Amino acid sequence: MDVELLSRIQFAFTISFHYLYPPLSIGLGVLLVIIEAAWLRTRDPMYHQMARYWTRIFALTFSMGVATGIVMEFEFGTNWATYSRYVGDVFGSALAAEGIFAFFLESGFLAVLLFGWDKVSPRWHFFSTCMVCFGAHFSAIWIVVANSWQQTPAGFHVVEHLGQARAEITDFWAMVFNPSSMDRLSHVLCGAWQAGAFLAISVSAWYLLRGRHEAFARASLRIALWMALAASALQVVTGHSSAVGVARNQPAKLAAFEGHYDTGAHAPIYLFGWVDERRERVVGGPRVLGGLSWLAHGRADAEVTGLRAFPREDRPPVALPFQAFHAMVGLGFVLLALSASAVALMHRDLLFQSRPMLWAMVFAVLGPQIANQAGWWAAEVGRQPWIVQGLLRTSEGLSRTVRAEAVLASLVLFTAVYALLFAVFVYLLNDKIQKGPHAGDLVPTGKLALPERGNA
Repeated sequence: MDVELLSRIQFAFTISFHYLYPPLSIGLGVLLVIIEAAWLRTRDPMYHQMARYWTRIFALTFSMGVATGIVMEFEFGTNWATYSRYVGDVFGSALAAEGIFAFFLESGFLAVLLFGWDKVSPRWHFFSTCMVCFGAHFSAIWIVVANSWQQTPAGFHVVEHLGQARAEITDFWAMVFNPSSMDRLSHVLCGAWQAGAFLAISVSAWYLLRGRHEAFARASLRIALWMALAASALQVVTGHSSAVGVARNQPAKLAAFEGHYDTGAHAPIYLFGWVDERRERVVGGPRVLGGLSWLAHGRADAEVTGLRAFPREDRPPVALPFQAFHAMVGLGFVLLALSASAVALMHRDLLFQSRPMLWAMVFAVLGPQIANQAGWWAAEVGRQPWIVQGLLRTSEGLSRTVRAEAVLASLVLFTAVYALLFAVFVYLLNDKIQKGPHAGDLVPTGKLALPERGNA
């Protein structure tokens, strides 16, 4: 058993499972802000019912994200101690910023969001919702900044400490705004907004198909569809910007994304296919001649660096990044087409009677999740063999004393525990969906009743 391979599989499994939930929390946070703003503006009791219902769904996804994220912090020390020592100064700063800017906001206002409906004024509750939403975004900002530094390190120097090399920050803001951080952050956030929007779309469409809570479902679907369309359109823009950044900063990764081996102009882009890594070529699938050159440099005749320009030991795997990248891009365009078509049907008052479209929207909840996972896998596997690009190889980041048997045993236990957690999540989510919005949430009472406009 290879301890490096097992450690990589273990971390990939735990982070992939964790990454199911933060995008939902971020996206649902934005949805809650929109709905509560509509409630304050219109005083329509339906928006109040929607806000309380989706807050319960948000609480479930948020708690699962917290529970599943703790494990990864321990893995840094147990499996990747050399890596942790190398990046400790950089990651320490980013994670400290996350604690200050994200956890303080979330922990300070989360209780008000969840339990303050009858205890604080509507405007104070809306402010708390905004702060929780901002906190979730700030958490994503610092995590993506730290990960982006691994992809494109900046604002640091390497020093020797107790006979071991470690990176130390020399310019905090250069570290934060490293060459890939803003492109990757915008792309990640758009994916999170899609995840939250399509969850609301899926649940609302299911209610309509079952003839339940129809007024609630129609109102939720209208808001979520516009949010999904905006996020999907922005995802195309941010995805292109991110790809251009990869071409500039990580040309080997871009070549892996497209199975591009030979350096040259008019580099093709494949719509799909299969990479034969032994023969170093893409098998099958239509291609657009000059498409990769245009994507990377804005000109079809631009030269694109191929994988053969790099030493074999510095090349990333190709098959997995190729398939993951194409799955992400393909799903992105499918989600954009679906949301645009649904908005068009809704504008013509045809959406709520179109059962095929409603069924498509029920299952569309899987699209952002698969695309987010595929994009993450493409980015991380495409960086190999480096755990910090150009500075520290993945094989050099392992803990020196960890044994393969211990990693395998913990991987089996994590798998069992996470399977149980996922079963609990599905059960609780299904229970909340089956129960639907509470009738008592429809008409606000007590402190939730807003004063008349003339007395506000």
